[in-house]
Amino acid sequence: MKIISLAEVRDRVKDLVQEANFVLQDDVRNIIESMEKLEESPAGLEVFRQLRENARIARDEKLGICQDTGLAVFLVELGEEVQLQKDDGLSSLREAINEGTRRGYGEGYLRKSVVADPIRRKNTGDNTPAYIHWEVVPGEVFKVTFIAKGGGAENMSAIRMFAPAAGLEGIEDFVVETVDKAGSNPCPPIIVGVGVGGNFEYVAWLAKKALLRRPLGTLNPDPFYADMEKRLLERINNLGIGPQGMGGRVTALAVHVEAFPCHIASMPAAVNIECHAHRVLSFEI
Repeated sequence: MKIISLAEVRDRVKDLVQEANFVLQDDVRNIIESMEKLEESPAGLEVFRQLRENARIARDEKLGICQDTGLAVFLVELGEEVQLQKDDGLSSLREAINEGTRRGYGEGYLRKSVVADPIRRKNTGDNTPAYIHWEVVPGEVFKVTFIAKGGGAENMSAIRMFAPAAGLEGIEDFVVETVDKAGSNPCPPIIVGVGVGGNFEYVAWLAKKALLRRPLGTLNPDPFYADMEKRLLERINNLGIGPQGMGGRVTALAVHVEAFPCHIASMPAAVNIECHAHRVLSFEI
């Protein structure tokens, strides 16, 4: 049985949200550099140059890579043989994650982007509550993955409940249509998370989880979905939207697809768009 201190979780979360917002991770930096080589537009190449310079300044001066420091979204993989130790006034794992988020965003001078009520719009002032997804897994695993999800990209996401007759072609057309409608709004070059299957609420989570599960640009281990990712990336980059919507060859850096079993009478699909400031980071205890 692994015993984990809630105070340690809080402190690790605090550091996690800051590092993710300050430092562009290796997989993101590498794919930006590789996709830059494909860009032909002078304006697009200048955007890539500025993205690299912006990332350098953010890392060196501990500033947010983007002024929209996002909603704090977490995936917690909690092992069945893990025991959580209450300490330092913390009584639950949710409380520890929220307190770590509060401290990380506050001490890191990161923008607070959460309103307490969707209509009355008063800011909570500390970027909480965090948005936490839980997965219970075997053994002593304890892994926390964070993504700072900006509003511009999130607003361009979409869900559609297809009949099975729509087939693969219908889903792929839907993904490309969603990106095309988004245009420059999500600050391309973007990352496209696609969920297929599940039900109405689960497919949206699948699309977001597609952004978290693998290093950026790695292919789905299932060859069928790997081919789908390649086709979608090619079609999206043929739209001509280009970096920051200024025209060019590179609208998307990567497309990741995740699938899940679904009802015989339905075929849900969802698209969760992510901007080039792909702020995803994990820790394990």
